[in-house]
Amino acid sequence: MSVEILSSHRCFGGTLSICRHHSAATDTHMRFSVYIPEGKGPFPALTFLAGLTCTEENFTTKAGAYGRAAELGLAIIAPDTSPRGEGVANDDAYDLGQGAGFYIDATEKPWAPHFNMETYVARDLPAAVRDNFPVDGSRQGITGHSMGGHGALTLALKYPSHYRSVSAFAPIVSPTRCPWGEKAFTAYLGSDRSAWAAHDASALMASGSAVGHFDDILIDQGLADQFLEKELKPELFEEACAMHRQKLTLRRHEGYDHSYYFIQSFIGDHLTFHAERLK
Repeated sequence: MSVEILSSHRCFGGTLSICRHHSAATDTHMRFSVYIPEGKGPFPALTFLAGLTCTEENFTTKAGAYGRAAELGLAIIAPDTSPRGEGVANDDAYDLGQGAGFYIDATEKPWAPHFNMETYVARDLPAAVRDNFPVDGSRQGITGHSMGGHGALTLALKYPSHYRSVSAFAPIVSPTRCPWGEKAFTAYLGSDRSAWAAHDASALMASGSAVGHFDDILIDQGLADQFLEKELKPELFEEACAMHRQKLTLRRHEGYDHSYYFIQSFIGDHLTFHAERLK
């Protein structure tokens, strides 16, 4: 799979590349960034999925991850959050359409032709990176923030053979039980709620999906997060993990909000968590 490198930047001894490629899943051009540490590789790789309204730029420019990634010898991949471009469906609201792909494959029009972010992240993105950069496809981890935390948890539980490690920052752990998820799932998947459970991390864990595959799951949550009670509800995933004795490290932090200042504060811990499991 060919990739166009739009720009390349020296960073902590390694190289940060901003890329574009055509995805068969979305039938659009997609953008992503990839950080490759100094050395020959192949390197273990961590994919970061961003949240609502974001592009690949948010993590790339705001998270402050690359210094620690360089120390750990860890590649980092950061894709866009949805398909974009002429002919791609959109909505005026910030929480639907472009910038709000929710990392699922849509089945309803007008979204279905292009909004196939689950297949994109699970299949097309890793193939594009693997074919063009020195990463080890057998040593993959996944993390994300908010909507991207939902994506990281659900994709890890649905595709455990793809990932050795998973973590999340302030994830939407049960989109079937919060306004953001209910709105997006109704639009993308239709009104039959029985189809929604396959995209809900708490429901997947409660069903026993991938139980025992991950030795631990790391979640960080700020207690000053304005979305905590209405949209995020980490206790639901905590309860589902307890049902199956799945180890979960859920850290609650006083005073931290939903912003990238929160992510900056704990990204080093997450990179270390993944690096230890991707050796």
